[in-house]
Amino acid sequence: MTSQTPVEIVTVFLDDLARGDLTRALENVDDDVAYTNVSFPTSYGKRRMAKLFEPMNRPSLGFNYRMINVGDNGPVVLTERIDELTFGRLVMQFWVCGRFEIAEGRIVVWRDYFDYFDMTKALLRGIAAMIVPSVQKPLPSPAPAV
Repeated sequence: MTSQTPVEIVTVFLDDLARGDLTRALENVDDDVAYTNVSFPTSYGKRRMAKLFEPMNRPSLGFNYRMINVGDNGPVVLTERIDELTFGRLVMQFWVCGRFEIAEGRIVVWRDYFDYFDMTKALLRGIAAMIVPSVQKPLPSPAPAV
């Protein structure tokens, strides 16, 4: 059992992912987690999630985010974020709404919702920013882990 609130658990998890520390991020995830990036198949289990996110450890790939709103209702945490995905020089920033369920101090359900039109705009902005960098400012790096 943890003394962290559900919002703290989710925030630490996302911060660890943004720092590229998948091992530490997965410490906040239940072995039987259900992860859904809505419109894609649900992935079950911590090992499967680790395989999905392991490529983000490559130098040319990355994840970052900026929290816009976060709230909880007991064990359920809702996040509204700007996610930033990096693929080499291409950087995409797009809106995401996340729903996390916490049980016994671990994330047991993570479901992200996004809009394909917004992702398409993010792709176009990212391509434009490769030519004119001022089109898109990178999100600030997460603070170091404590």
